Amino acid sequence: MTVIDSSAPRVPTTQPSASPQATSDDPRETMRRLPRLLQFPATLFTGKALPGQVSPGWTPGFHLATATVSVVLGTLVSVLAYTLGHGLLLPVGWAVTLHGMRNLRMMVYHQCSHRNMYRRRRVDRAIGHAVSSLLIIQNFQRYSREHVRDHHAAQHMTLKDPTVQAFLVSLQMHPAMTRRQLWRRLLLKLVSPRFHFNFTVSRIRSFWSESARSEKTSALLLYGTAVTATVLTGTWQALLVVWFVPLFPLFQISNTLRLCVKHTFPVPGIATRHGRAYFSSLTNAIFIGDALPSPDLPLARRAGAWTRWTLRLVFLHAPSRYLVLTGDTVVHDFHHRYPAAPQWADYVFARQQDIDSGHQGWPPYHEVWGLIPAISHVFDSLSAADAEEFDVNRLKAVSKRELFAAFDD
Repeated sequence: MTVIDSSAPRVPTTQPSASPQATSDDPRETMRRLPRLLQFPATLFTGKALPGQVSPGWTPGFHLATATVSVVLGTLVSVLAYTLGHGLLLPVGWAVTLHGMRNLRMMVYHQCSHRNMYRRRRVDRAIGHAVSSLLIIQNFQRYSREHVRDHHAAQHMTLKDPTVQAFLVSLQMHPAMTRRQLWRRLLLKLVSPRFHFNFTVSRIRSFWSESARSEKTSALLLYGTAVTATVLTGTWQALLVVWFVPLFPLFQISNTLRLCVKHTFPVPGIATRHGRAYFSSLTNAIFIGDALPSPDLPLARRAGAWTRWTLRLVFLHAPSRYLVLTGDTVVHDFHHRYPAAPQWADYVFARQQDIDSGHQGWPPYHEVWGLIPAISHVFDSLSAADAEEFDVNRLKAVSKRELFAAFDD
């Protein structure tokens, strides 16, 4: 296993993880020194299970329930904060709401699109319609069709892939741009009112275009009732602050950061563009956390190291895991190997169990530690990608997707 850091070479150099054994530079392995009571929280936080670690037996219903509760609880906290004028409590409500929204989108909606949530077509479709209506995202029918056809099939990480189109069109990122240029472009997009306005309009249009009658009806009833009630009661400002802030700008920031770690671009000139080895090379696990400070350090240095470790945990890694790499997004590589796996709900443990059993028929898994190194790793692959193959001017010739729909999640 190799830990990719922000100082790595521009061309990606990630090596396969040493499976099933872990090497000494594995941050999760260093956490074995933590008390036994903390081993499950450490797995949940980092996204990486220990070899042989027992699964808690999560179910699709568990993920649907926890995501829904998170949205409701976060909204209630935000309402309380707004009512009391408690400015410090409001970001907490936003964070909890956003976490629930992202899990509804990234796990529940995503699995429904594969007909893999409850593995019952009508049930999964009904849940998908409800989520798209609530979150105002690309309508379920169209997302399901394009996601399976253009993202999981032979078109994966080609110009027809919505992920690639999001980079080229929405983020205006292209091959030959340096890592520094790509990072600057990303940060400017995240704070750009124009970017967020266009993103919001794109979401609304892609939701409405081809959406089922039930989706349109649900969205109109939900948001029509909410807007009317708040206007009549003079509380429309609360609706904007409590609900629309996490729904649009915060959701879109999380979406964009998540996009930037999903997949690497193929190496230029590679002869084989098919098979398990090729497709597995385009997706990494993104784990969160740092190795524990060495117990062999002198006392003063050890205290400093623990202080730094704690500060990074609280202010960098926790927000990354809770607000961006939510749910099973940390092990997206497992999903691309087994998109219809019934054990998806046990994502962290299912991936490790596959490693423990020798990942039969597949090459070793890859992993990157940390959100920022993971983004840099993807940027390096884009920087080195074939400029002719990923020429944005060729999009109209190969894809019928409208440019307004060129965002991906």
